[in-house]
Amino acid sequence: MQLRHSILKVLAYFDLFDYPLTAEDILFFLDQQVDMLALTGTLDTLVNDGCLFRLGCFFSLRDDPALAERRVKGNQHAQQLLTIAAKGSRLLFRFPYVRGIGISGSLSKNFADENADIDYFVITRSNRLWIARTLMHAFKKLNFLIGREDWYCMNYYVDEEALKIEEMNIFTATELITLMPVCGNGALERFFDANDWATAYLPNYAGKKASIKATHPDSWFKRIVERLLDNRFGDRLDNFLLALTTRRWTKKTNAGALNKKGDRMTLQTGKHFSRPDPSLLQARIMGWFNNRMKGLAAKWPEFFRGE
Repeated sequence: MQLRHSILKVLAYFDLFDYPLTAEDILFFLDQQVDMLALTGTLDTLVNDGCLFRLGCFFSLRDDPALAERRVKGNQHAQQLLTIAAKGSRLLFRFPYVRGIGISGSLSKNFADENADIDYFVITRSNRLWIARTLMHAFKKLNFLIGREDWYCMNYYVDEEALKIEEMNIFTATELITLMPVCGNGALERFFDANDWATAYLPNYAGKKASIKATHPDSWFKRIVERLLDNRFGDRLDNFLLALTTRRWTKKTNAGALNKKGDRMTLQTGKHFSRPDPSLLQARIMGWFNNRMKGLAAKWPEFFRGE
């Protein structure tokens, strides 16, 4: 019963994103460790009992073949964008104070629809996050002129003093273990070490490591800027850019500004981080997930005793 509960939990989470899963996917995202033989046997039982549906090589809570078709197309498109994202990561790693670049969002889960952005997770040197972020976002604005701003969505920054993700839940654990490291100097490995708490939610993650080395020497621009700003002026400049960005985003949030997808524009800022406000998307997804689980518990209470 516990394994059935765990399987339904995984499928319920990804069903929020209209994303059916293979048996291998389910095994990876389970909240317990089992062998594939036990998993496939239980999946067959759940299918026979009408608790879930087999869509080709995928499993879903919904009997909708269009979900499988959508996933296949999204996986194919993701392969094209991942090639672009790898090149973009190497370019972004050349910016001053950048110490690690990873691919995040839906692309890190090998899925991209026709409106997908390329999202990056960025680690910077301590106390220089806002200089790095400002330079990178100036570069993004230049790409806006040629219609490629969607290729450079740097939406989550931390510096080397704030590697631990404070919000510990199934959403952040899933985002963490699917993060695709591309470029780094050891900061990404330290990031995964700092967030080993994710194994409590997803034990098959088992302490993912990311021993990513820089694939090319630091650019002359990166070396010169870091040398010039390794002083009190650099400290003041970083603080100034933090204050400036915070004021700009506070105005956007208070004005109810929306992005091109219709979502509220918000940003949480601090000396050591820049990230989307977890009280919005993250809280919304967790609310949907909890409601979905309540619905499943009402439908199949025998699988959810003790919850």
